[in-house]
Amino acid sequence: MRLRRGALRAVLALVLLPLLTPAGAVEPISVGLAIAGAAASALTGFISYPRLYCYFRECCLQRHDPRAAAALQQNLDKKLFGQHLVSKVVVKAVRGFLNNTNAKKPLALSLHGWTGTGKNFVSKIVAESIYKKGLQSKYVHQFVATLHFPHAHSINLYKDQLQSWIRGNVSICPRSLFIFDEMDKMHAGLIDSIKPFLDYYELLDGVSYRQAIFIFLSNAGAEKITEVALDFWRNGRTREDIQLTDIQNALSVSVFNNKNSGFWHSTLIDRNLIDYFIPFLPLEYKHVKMCVRVEIESRGYAVDEDIVSRIAEEMTYFPREERIYSDKGCKTVDAKLDYYYDF
Repeated sequence: MRLRRGALRAVLALVLLPLLTPAGAVEPISVGLAIAGAAASALTGFISYPRLYCYFRECCLQRHDPRAAAALQQNLDKKLFGQHLVSKVVVKAVRGFLNNTNAKKPLALSLHGWTGTGKNFVSKIVAESIYKKGLQSKYVHQFVATLHFPHAHSINLYKDQLQSWIRGNVSICPRSLFIFDEMDKMHAGLIDSIKPFLDYYELLDGVSYRQAIFIFLSNAGAEKITEVALDFWRNGRTREDIQLTDIQNALSVSVFNNKNSGFWHSTLIDRNLIDYFIPFLPLEYKHVKMCVRVEIESRGYAVDEDIVSRIAEEMTYFPREERIYSDKGCKTVDAKLDYYYDF
């Protein structure tokens, strides 16, 4: 910090020198050359220190920043509702991986659950905890199945392009983050093209992928997750009683055998290359109300509990008889708020 302030003071002094020098005291051209040379020298020394250089420009994360895990935990605790398993597993998995200086393979997380339960939101928070620019970072790469891989007849082309993209970006930044959305709409076999990058290889063509992170998002397996959650509810047990071991194996089998999962008979599952299958539980009425409150506050308005309740009640819930879970999670909260407030 002392070095940073000193360098900044040196540069500022050089920039202000013409303003403080009496007119005619020195030749303008000589002063200009002197300032340019000294400023270049000061700046060269300034940016030669990686931390200082990265203060002004985004850099690939080479070392673990202890603040990343803390920020991840804080944001999940504050903004994610009804997902105790997600908060626990994601924080432990990401923190452990970032702390591991000798990882044997990349980190691979597969997030599953109904629309609106928080999968995209969590992947966004993970990206922001590692890179300040989050999803806008040049080291974070997001793929949407229906946008980037729309045609089944082009699957071989997609495989080549995907492999080249991953290889090129990890070569530039080993700590690259890849997010694959709409996995349940991914053409069968396409995702297996990245299997070598997720395996336990030290190097592939001179490139190590062991610091990279892969996150897969899918609606596949949501039925199995809901089935477990309903069983707990009907047996008088709370959702917080649900443990990862109650769902994870059944979830991975369900996804593996689902032709519309993107992981159908995938070698990524068969070879146990997915580190965690993370279930997003369906959201209840109380969780929808939490989402509404946070969204109102984020827009700078005082929370009106009457509006909170009305929006939550407008949601549709399932099963039809019990009406326990919101069928869209918190997905439409933002749009419904526009109706009640003149923003």
